[in-house]
Amino acid sequence: MAYIFLAVAIVAEVIATTALKSADGFTRLWPSLTVVVGYGLAFFLLSLALRTLSLGFSYAVWAGLGIVLAATAGIVFYGEKIDLAGALGLAMIIGGVVVLKTLSGMSGH
Repeated sequence: MAYIFLAVAIVAEVIATTALKSADGFTRLWPSLTVVVGYGLAFFLLSLALRTLSLGFSYAVWAGLGIVLAATAGIVFYGEKIDLAGALGLAMIIGGVVVLKTLSGMSGH
């Protein structure tokens, strides 16, 4: 269950971060509410995941996948561009998360 909490926390954080751009400095109501609710849910679910998973592992996965998903959201929703170096960097982040999960003993289980 901890991995589900962590996964949903990451998605909630990425939704909140994506809405942050649309909130325009908290001048637009609905995107601003999405930011507040999304971050609140994200941190609540992360706290539940941390009951079982280690802090280092959880935060590394949170940050790594959050970066990849937020960059993808920027490309999809805001027309941001990615070059080869950027794509390689994102692939390396994904690789790091895979290494943590499959080869490292730091997950807390």
